[in-house]
Amino acid sequence: MKYSTELSACKNIIWDWNGTLLNDLDICVVSINRLLQKRRLPQLNIQKYLEIFTFPVKDYYVSAGFDFNQEPYEMVAVEFMDHYLDLVKTAGLHSNVNETLHFFKNSGREQIILSAMEQTELLKLVKAHQIETHFNAVYGIEDHLAFGKIGLAKSTMLKTGFKHSETCLIGDTLHDAEVAHELGIHCLLVANGHQSAQRLQSSGYSVIESLKEIEKVFEKSPISQ
Repeated sequence: MKYSTELSACKNIIWDWNGTLLNDLDICVVSINRLLQKRRLPQLNIQKYLEIFTFPVKDYYVSAGFDFNQEPYEMVAVEFMDHYLDLVKTAGLHSNVNETLHFFKNSGREQIILSAMEQTELLKLVKAHQIETHFNAVYGIEDHLAFGKIGLAKSTMLKTGFKHSETCLIGDTLHDAEVAHELGIHCLLVANGHQSAQRLQSSGYSVIESLKEIEKVFEKSPISQ
């Protein structure tokens, strides 16, 4: 597969967290199925989940069968997070995460995390996996409702001072592609998270199967200090 040569020139990496660095797909499927079972709704298998998961997450819940005329979305979202946070302690990082973070750090690139996960819980998880030293900053949202992160992304770019032409967002969903497009930055999507490769390819951005391909995409271009 050919990748944009512009990616290897990027000096700044914006990482998505859930599904990109954290391997929490199974945790999410188990958590949502607990809610569906309680409501006597059909369960999701992983293939169906990958087909319907989207942002804002409220739309995904509707596709899964929830009726927000019967109960408020906010209540369902909090119930999901109760199950998720109970299970996520068992979730590991994706293969090659540590190697990839070292690769970028050793090349002189700056790395941050930008997530639609609540800030306090996000920081807990990053620290629990002992990778916080790789990042200049970690940015999450203020609540558990996961409406998206475009607003957060815009403010983050201002805080970091990253140049748009030198920045790449690495994520696992079409929402990450949407964020990158809105910011006018580069994007690379990884197809081992919360959406299928086929869906990700519709974005027009480069798609890889796993982080094992990162060094091929970014090569070993030295970043001038």
